Amino acid sequence: MNYIATFFSHFGAMRFHKLCGSAGWRSKPGPVPRDLSSSCGTCVRYEAGEDFLPCGEAPDELEQIVEAAGNGYILKYRAGGS
Repeated sequence: MNYIATFFSHFGAMRFHKLCGSAGWRSKPGPVPRDLSSSCGTCVRYEAGEDFLPCGEAPDELEQIVEAAGNGYILKYRAGGS
């Protein structure tokens, strides 16, 4: 499945990208799609299975994760308060 993760900081996006690599997942940082809001403007697009968090839990910098589905997105995770 294809996912897009957005972050509160650029550092958080780069850290998550490294976590994806450590989990053996293909990932690529880039600009956030216009349809998704983001605090820092950087997202990570990645491929994973049903378990979409590379470290088993959401890092503090993570804003949201959506699954890219057809012409839209399915929300999988959103940080509390965002």
